Amino acid sequence: MSSMLKAPPSSNFRPKLNFLYGGSRISFGSRVNVAFSKPRTSVPLVLCMSTPTTTTTQHQVTPMSKHNDVAIMVNGCTGKMGKAVINAADSAGLHIVPVSFGSTEEAGQTVEVCGKEILVHGPSDKESVLASVFDEHPNMIVVDYTVPAAVNDNVELYSKVGVPFVMGTTGGDRDRLYKTAENSKVYALISPQMGKQVVAFLAAMEIMAEQFPEAFSGYSLQVLESHQAGKLDTSGTAKAVISCFRKLGVSFDMDQIQMIRDPKQQIEMVGVPEEHLHGHAFHMYHLTSPDQTVSFEFQHNVCGRSIYAEGTVDAVLFLSKKVQSKADKRIYNMIDVLREGNMR
Repeated sequence: MSSMLKAPPSSNFRPKLNFLYGGSRISFGSRVNVAFSKPRTSVPLVLCMSTPTTTTTQHQVTPMSKHNDVAIMVNGCTGKMGKAVINAADSAGLHIVPVSFGSTEEAGQTVEVCGKEILVHGPSDKESVLASVFDEHPNMIVVDYTVPAAVNDNVELYSKVGVPFVMGTTGGDRDRLYKTAENSKVYALISPQMGKQVVAFLAAMEIMAEQFPEAFSGYSLQVLESHQAGKLDTSGTAKAVISCFRKLGVSFDMDQIQMIRDPKQQIEMVGVPEEHLHGHAFHMYHLTSPDQTVSFEFQHNVCGRSIYAEGTVDAVLFLSKKVQSKADKRIYNMIDVLREGNMR
């Protein structure tokens, strides 16, 4: 096996890094090779996960998929992710609470999603509104797809009122977030990644890091992530994967992540379909051996938001069961949802 991965000695061997996305190549320098013009020189091991760029089939609503006893309040309903979750929740038969929280500028707006009118409240009256809505819907789960700057204040609010929540928003002070939730004993599911298949990949990475520490010691790593221009923070998924690579012996600083947010670069360099510029998540991780003769590439590309919306609904149903059963454990993540094995 090692002979398949090691390049034969050659004075002409000059590896050049080219990330291949959708038929387009991205050059990052001249030290490492991802896509070689001469296949005999090196054999990259590629693990690629992609969602189709065509229209995604929605879950069909049947009597078995109805969950009218579960109420869901989506904060950030004016955003595309919030709207996608509401649509997925409605298709699954969840009860949509017609109230949401937004910015000061959005306060007082009425947003219509899948035929339902949702009133947006601003920051000034959030606590009283949430307490009132929770009294009316004691089986309610709050879903948060707001903005990174609001994460910690929102978690403090949910914890104070005692309402269970699913946190899909990335960013903020994550240590403070977990500490607040844990101290309040509120039920919560917190995950920087709601796509179930991507979470399964993350779980596999964590298992590999745990069982084979230092397996990639000495290897260099380059990371690229491309998201819609409106995503202000660095990918939480990329950070989670990098944490696993660190346990595997790779030295890498988070500020080395290459963030692509320019639409022109996303089309021409990354290969993002134009129709998905406003909603995509492309990640690529490239490892190279110290002598530059062996390379590994891990890639997962997502177009659209349906994978996250469906995963969020599964998270809501999972957390609702934990609340109803009065489970001892209070803080969960999407890996817990996968392990439960009862996704739709």
